[in-house]
Amino acid sequence: MSVALRNAQRAVPVRRAPLRRAVCALRAALGASRFDVGLVCASNALMQRLNGAYRHCPEPTDVLSFPFHQVAAGELPRPCCRGEYNLGDIFLGVEYIHQQCRETGENFDDVLTVTAAHGLCHLLGYRHDTKPEWEQMYQKEAQILEELNRITGSRLRPLTAGLF
Repeated sequence: MSVALRNAQRAVPVRRAPLRRAVCALRAALGASRFDVGLVCASNALMQRLNGAYRHCPEPTDVLSFPFHQVAAGELPRPCCRGEYNLGDIFLGVEYIHQQCRETGENFDDVLTVTAAHGLCHLLGYRHDTKPEWEQMYQKEAQILEELNRITGSRLRPLTAGLF
């Protein structure tokens, strides 16, 4: 199955091929290689509109996930037909992420990959509204990033270490 990546912004250059490869590896680490994923690199304006419309918070953000299936955390969807082999869409606020990276000195490509991992976990039902949910999601993010690190030699970690 595929990772469809669309760059819907022009403010920040995005290295699409490495990002697509990383998302494919993360999807495999989640056991979801058979499922399609849509990935949109979005501007602050688009993220602000989406965040306002769907979360009633009209400001830009780093990631929004729109699952195709509603599943419990860690469960894979059980599609009925070929057209349902879709996890959903992840919108990455690349302008927002780039701005945060400039302020913190973090590597933009690394943070983009980790943010995509976070979005993938949301597509599979993980949440972080409570401390137990956050702990479960953090562990899953760490697990799949560790698999990506093993493959690529990188040293990526979840960004949400201090959330709770």
